This record gives sequence, structure tokens and C-alpha cells, in this order.
Amino acid sequence: MKFIQKVLAKIVSTSKISIKQVYKVHRKVLNFMNPYFRPLYNLWDHKVMAGDREIPVRVFLPQEGKKFRILQRKSRPSAIPSKVLVFFHGGGWVTGNIESYTKICANMANQTGHTVVSVDYRLAPENPFPAGPEDCYQVVEEIFQELDSFNCRSDDLTLIGDSAGGNLAAVVSLMARDRGICIPGKQILIYPATYHDHSDSSPFESVHENGTDYILTSQQVQDYLDLYVPNEEDRLSPYFAPLLSEDLSDQPDTLVITAEFDPLRDEGESYGQSLKKFDNYVEIYRMKDALHGFFT
Repeated sequence: MKFIQKVLAKIVSTSKISIKQVYKVHRKVLNFMNPYFRPLYNLWDHKVMAGDREIPVRVFLPQEGKKFRILQRKSRPSAIPSKVLVFFHGGGWVTGNIESYTKICANMANQTGHTVVSVDYRLAPENPFPAGPEDCYQVVEEIFQELDSFNCRSDDLTLIGDSAGGNLAAVVSLMARDRGICIPGKQILIYPATYHDHSDSSPFESVHENGTDYILTSQQVQDYLDLYVPNEEDRLSPYFAPLLSEDLSDQPDTLVITAEFDPLRDEGESYGQSLKKFDNYVEIYRMKDALHGFFT
């Protein structure tokens, strides 16, 4: 089985097609490959207003959520505490949406017993940096203002994301501190992108060891960066590359999950270590034998 996995990974990794050429097709393929039958899921859609613009979000309750709602109507709001996961999807800031991640978020709600709020942030290259993180921040800010509606305390609010979404979770936590809203209680960063350079000059061994034959290649990461952050000066912003931040104090309790054969492995773990240096509580877990994307 491991041999077959290696062969398949090699085939995918050697594709000469650039995401720059096919990102619109890739979006459609992701939706096609992730169908769902809406009546089976305990979800509803909502819009967060950011000035005159709407940011779509999809809210998922665990399977017992319908019973939970009935109890809410009969009880004081404070009688039934809730925990909330605010989820930012992956896809290199270019692909993915709340549609292609619906089954994943529903599973998260069911398996954790948490309410999951999935954010449909604007994608590059139509909306380059900092559009995506600003959308994510706006949603988190509204949730902080409406914690009573979720029967949730700030300590019970967790930001979570995979890959580009892990990057956004880390960035929004920094924004929340810098802009003076409540800091989320926790963040879960699943193989997050945290650094600005994935070329041959990268300081991270995982880029050189895992950057060619393990599905996500270093060249693909660079292509995503070109689409998401066309202005190279912006790549030095900690709101793009949080590992460059000179101040990582007052951050949420953090779980960093990386994959053994992932070019992003070392920068994710380095970010966890940097958070520790600023006296934050951090756990780092490397998933053995895993490739980038295992979460989905």
C-alpha cells in the first residue's frame, strides 16, 4: 500500500500544469468531487456584513443540534453553553469554498460536539491579499460581538484551518490582538503556511526534502503565492507570513498539526516553537507517514 501511495504521489507531483492556468477549473472540480445532499445536514447559511459587502458563512450544528435548538427556546440562553469552531478552508487562498468543505465541517461538528462556522472568504487572484484575512477577521469580530447568541465564552472559541486556512487562523489571532478585540481561547493550525519563501533559498529542510514528490510541491506553493500576494513587499507582512512577526505574545492556546512528508512541515512546527518563546501554550503534533492534505 505504501508503494502504491508513493507512486500515485509521484504522478500527481510531476504534473506540468500550473495552478495559475487552471485555478478556475480546479474550483469547479473541487465542488464536483465534494457533493452533498443538503437536507441530511444540520446547517444554515448566514451573511456577515462588512460595509456594503456580504461575507457568506455556513453554520453547522452537531447531530444533536436540533434537540439543542429546542432546548434553547425553552431555557435561558446562558443555560446551555456552547463551544464554537470558526473554520477557514484551505486551497492556497485561491481554491476551496464552503460548498467543497461542507461534509468536512459537518463531520467536525458531529465528532467534536462543537458548533462550526465555516467562512467563505474572498479568493485570489480576483481578490489578492489582504482581502482573505480581512474577511476572516470581520467574521470573528462579529462572533465576538454575538457570543451570547452562541451561548459561548471567548475561551470556548477556537479558530481552525488547514493549509492556507491554518495561515488565516494564525493571522486572525494576531489581528485580534493588534486591533483590540477579544483573543480567541484556542487555535488549531493544520499544516499551516507561515513563511514567505518556498524556493530553493528556503531555510526549511522540509521544503527541500518534500518539495517535489509528495503531491504538494514547492513550485505549486510558489504559484499560489504569486496569485495571492503579487506584491512582493506584502510577503514580509506578518499578516501574510506570521512567522515573521516580531511579537507573538498574547496568542491563543495553540495546537499545530503537521504532516511528515509535507513541504510546509518545518515552517508550521517553527511557528509553534516561536509561539512557545513568547510564553504561549503550544502543542505540536507531527502526523507520521502523512502527506499535505490528509485532513480532507
